[in-house]
Amino acid sequence: ATEDLAMMRGIPGLTIVDPCDAIDIEQAVPQIAEHKGPVYMRLLRGNVPLVLDEIDGYKFELGKAKMLREGADVLVISSGIMTMRALEVAQDLSADKVGVAVLHCPTIKPLDVATVLQAVSAKPRLVVVAENHSVIGGLGEAVASAILTNGAKTASFKLAGLPDSFLDAGALPTLHDRYGISREVLGQRIKDWLG
Repeated sequence: ATEDLAMMRGIPGLTIVDPCDAIDIEQAVPQIAEHKGPVYMRLLRGNVPLVLDEIDGYKFELGKAKMLREGADVLVISSGIMTMRALEVAQDLSADKVGVAVLHCPTIKPLDVATVLQAVSAKPRLVVVAENHSVIGGLGEAVASAILTNGAKTASFKLAGLPDSFLDAGALPTLHDRYGISREVLGQRIKDWLG
């Protein structure tokens, strides 16, 4: 589904979770079970990778965003598999002396606005929201709304998501390349946006 977050965000009182990996899922399930109210959780298909095991002290907290990596030039705000991509791109771009911070937002609604604003306002840098979802109605629009509503300043804001169109079917690596969210293409897009 590439439109599910947009549809679900419109439902009053619904909490939305987009986990990055098996650790996020394992830690999220008990918190979702204890949560008072309905929750929609996106799940990854196939073999779910381990990503966050390499992040010291990471713990999923329902409703909270977590800074996974600091960087002075770019702030990537992401959820789901795009957090894995963001970490890979950050590693790749470090070879080019580009510092990429990664803010993981596993809870899309309610968005952890305070943490997003703190990260955005910490220093002037390119802000990129990376999501495996349509650019309409997902994490990108939620973050943009939070930034504008609260008057936060960014050097530049870009959205790396899926186009507002009916997408092709096929193997995920091919589709991710085609739609600009693969490791290689996302890294190049960020370099282009930086100039």
